[in-house]
Amino acid sequence: MSSPENDVAKRSIRVRTWEEFKKLALEKQPKSIVYVIARSIPAKNLTSLKLIMPIESAQYIFVDSAKGDTLRRTGIAIHCNEEGTRFLKEQDVEKFLEKHLGRGNLQVLSYWTI
Repeated sequence: MSSPENDVAKRSIRVRTWEEFKKLALEKQPKSIVYVIARSIPAKNLTSLKLIMPIESAQYIFVDSAKGDTLRRTGIAIHCNEEGTRFLKEQDVEKFLEKHLGRGNLQVLSYWTI
């Protein structure tokens, strides 16, 4: 049986800018960052990105959405297939995080919600 001290709920903290999320990631040195590529408007498009940084007592969440052919805050490219569906490539998200956070030991994990 666990004690109440061990049952402290994680807080979810929304981070409004990429710069703030990056600063926190470099400060807190998380073991992993989870990204979610989700549906956006119109619903067939996969152009919404959520980054989740879990640390001991909290999880920091950053959300980015499409503006034109890129994501509004990070500038990650949005692609389009033959049917006109717009989407993000996992490799682009992973390369972006690797470039901006520069940590070889950081696990970058995908979580799909389709």
